[in-house]
Amino acid sequence: MTDQALDLGGPDRADAVRSGRGDRFFGRQRELKSLHADIEHAGLDTLAGRKAARARVLLIAGRPGSGRTALAEELARQLADRYPDGVLRVRLAEPGGRPVPLEEAARHLLGDLGIASPPGAGDDELTEMVRDALSVRRALLLVDEAHDAEHVDLLLPHNPDCLVVAVSDGPLTGIPGVRPCTVGGMDAKAAIELLTAFTGEVRITVDPQAAEAVAEECGGLPAALVLVGGWLAARPRASVADAAKRLRALPDDGEQPRGGRPLARAFRLVYESLPQPAARILRLLALAPAGFADAHTASALAGCSVAAARTTLDGLATLGLLRTAGDGFEVPGCLTPLLRTLYEVSDRPAEVQLARARMLERTVRRLQACRAITEPEGSPARKKLAGLPRALRFTSVGEADAWLRAHRSALLACARLAVDDGELDTLARRLVAALVRALAAHQGTEAAASDLYGLHRLVLDVAERRGLRREQAAALLNLADLDARTGRTEDALARYRAALDAGRAANDPYATGRAMESVGGAYQELGDWQRAADWYGRALAQRQARGEQADAARLYGRLGTAHTYAGRYGEALRSWRAAAAGYRRLGDVPAQARALSEAARIQEYAGRPEESLHTCREAVEWARRAGDVRLQAALQLRLADTLDRLGDPAAARLHRLTAERLLGTEASTYEIRSGPEED
Repeated sequence: MTDQALDLGGPDRADAVRSGRGDRFFGRQRELKSLHADIEHAGLDTLAGRKAARARVLLIAGRPGSGRTALAEELARQLADRYPDGVLRVRLAEPGGRPVPLEEAARHLLGDLGIASPPGAGDDELTEMVRDALSVRRALLLVDEAHDAEHVDLLLPHNPDCLVVAVSDGPLTGIPGVRPCTVGGMDAKAAIELLTAFTGEVRITVDPQAAEAVAEECGGLPAALVLVGGWLAARPRASVADAAKRLRALPDDGEQPRGGRPLARAFRLVYESLPQPAARILRLLALAPAGFADAHTASALAGCSVAAARTTLDGLATLGLLRTAGDGFEVPGCLTPLLRTLYEVSDRPAEVQLARARMLERTVRRLQACRAITEPEGSPARKKLAGLPRALRFTSVGEADAWLRAHRSALLACARLAVDDGELDTLARRLVAALVRALAAHQGTEAAASDLYGLHRLVLDVAERRGLRREQAAALLNLADLDARTGRTEDALARYRAALDAGRAANDPYATGRAMESVGGAYQELGDWQRAADWYGRALAQRQARGEQADAARLYGRLGTAHTYAGRYGEALRSWRAAAAGYRRLGDVPAQARALSEAARIQEYAGRPEESLHTCREAVEWARRAGDVRLQAALQLRLADTLDRLGDPAAARLHRLTAERLLGTEASTYEIRSGPEED
């Protein structure tokens, strides 16, 4: 398409229109009064002389476009002073009705509460954490798009000092004690005030009957009035009567429910006035993940320049078709179904799929640039970054980090949508991989573990669907590692075994060896030393068959550890000596010294102090050659302990003095244990 953009007089005019209505709230005084009265109204528990067991729930129910969320926000603003722990907000559905995973909603609330959520935790665990956190707080919880009563119920705090304000299409059956407030159209006075915020007072004053007619044609719905107001604001010479006349001339959409027809007519009035390029951008914004779009998203969807997309988005927002959200815009949920209907009629499926592909490709490139900026100057990633168009690049790590944090929810939603789509799996895999790398680079794997867990599950979904065994094994290993790190060892073990099967099916020796070693580690964590040693032995045999000497030496050490815990000191000693020999062949002096120190420890456990003394002295010499001062000091202390047991306190004192000279007063903080009972 061309770069023709929707321009309504430039940013100054757009800002003037927005500041005219600002964040003002119009009307709804009757509803607000009713909601305040419901808060003060005694519940059944209070009337029965019991303290309420849970937070009170107020329900604001109404059709999309009725201003139900704005009413909830105004109520929260008025009540904020009563709740010193703040107002928490969570949305249970994206614009357009797609449910937000309960896990994601709970993690969002925990993040706002400053509580880290464990990666891989299920809905029950996360919602329980939310309830526990709110049980000791006095907070107001605003739950928007509460499409599922069960999900709302799972988030309700067991604390009568909290208040929950839920916004929904209809009743939340199943939640006892809900206080409903049904929102319909605004009264005529408030509707005209809202319209005046766009048009100015003059056009309303000269024809008040036309203003009343517009309010009636819009059914008093704030979303419809905003659209008509934006249409009038973009046409300073048009009268309010013109708008009323045009609205009457538009036929009702028979496929729309009666209550939604005024909004559909107001939308059609504005949409049909748009230039074709702007109308196409608006239609395709229904594809934006989580309803959030910035200039890059719009540019990619429509295939136009970023500058043209930015100008068009500003114009659409001025018309009331978009809402400002951070550094981008949000498609109102009440308009998303209308936009979807339009692109299904106006755009061929192949064009829509191409728009999706362009959006995913642009997101991948932005994520690659976001990660590349963290690399050192002159690195291959930075050189590749320099080759990207200027609009895609970030000028600093701070800018990239701020972008990643601000767009996190939309990026995760984009990944979920790409995987669920099922027709663009190659792009979906690239997107997830780029997002994983960007999160790890900016936040670190520990801080981003919860997001990474969800992304690895998406990779697993695609790999299983496409029969990609190698990627399936990799995803299972990553998920199992996160399970093991958070103490879910049984879950980790099951996934490691599944990764082993996938690795074997893919004939992937790395995944197979890694999985066998990890299975051994899981059994070791569970205290099953026999199985741990067995799996370490299998992994060791594979490494030896492939000539991977470094990994073989490391596995000898893990095998020695398992035998030690099992009390099989002879086998443990052989394993550690084999590890030391392997490191010697590799020329890894520090690792050789550590392996010998472990061998000395095993000899001491086995009741062979003279042999331990000899091996420990050998280890000291290798540690000296490696320049490992701390290991030298630790071994000197072990020598001292052994000499004490052998009845030579004078020599023991000399070794302790040597350790003190090596590390000063810090020597006592680095201790090698001298008995199996201390393990």
